[in-house]
Amino acid sequence: MAELVDLWVYLSSSPLFGLTATLAVYVLAHAAYLRAGQAPWANPVLWTVAVLAAGLLATGTPYPRYFAGAQFIHVLLGPAVVALAWPLWLRRAELRGRALVVLGAALAGGAAAAGSAVALAWALGLPPELLRSLAPKSVTAPVAMGIADQLGGIPALAAVCAVATGLVGAVSGKYVFDGLRIARDPAGWAARGFALGTAAHGIGAARALQVDADAGAYAGLALGVQVLLASLLIPLVFQFL
Repeated sequence: MAELVDLWVYLSSSPLFGLTATLAVYVLAHAAYLRAGQAPWANPVLWTVAVLAAGLLATGTPYPRYFAGAQFIHVLLGPAVVALAWPLWLRRAELRGRALVVLGAALAGGAAAAGSAVALAWALGLPPELLRSLAPKSVTAPVAMGIADQLGGIPALAAVCAVATGLVGAVSGKYVFDGLRIARDPAGWAARGFALGTAAHGIGAARALQVDADAGAYAGLALGVQVLLASLLIPLVFQFL
């Protein structure tokens, strides 16, 4: 038993502890996800976050110690998001013909995502800094943190809200779309993907890519458009509030 304790102390103090733990848990979660037939409730990101959080709490491991190794994965977030442009490039001719429709849908979806969160928080009487932190909840986490900081919100809270929003969207999207009877044809997959990318950013886009190529392409497009629109419009709107 003493040997196991000594081994844990050594591993938990290693700079690669966070990287190793994250990769190991995700590989197991992804295997379970495939075994469950890629069911939304088995989303590997959701279960990886839950298991790692429970492990850190159970062992009393400080988050900074974990992140010292996990930051290597964090660095790859930017290239991963940029890689989503490749499916869009393959569909560039189709997208040119839908430019106005895409822009209109993005504006409506982004306004609904940010506006509903701020309106609900205001109705509940939450402090102003929380309202400003919730506004960019449907934008990918690094951008959400920057927007919240610019608005005078709490960047860390904005990141938590963004991740939570992405997970909820990735898990519930299929059931919502099925309930709305959105078809599973090329047009329907495009609509599902664009809606998921608009509401659930990168985590939703990853789920869409796993389900259908068209859905993944439009989810990546929605993610990119929302980053641009949110960065420009949310700070502008808050100047008038």
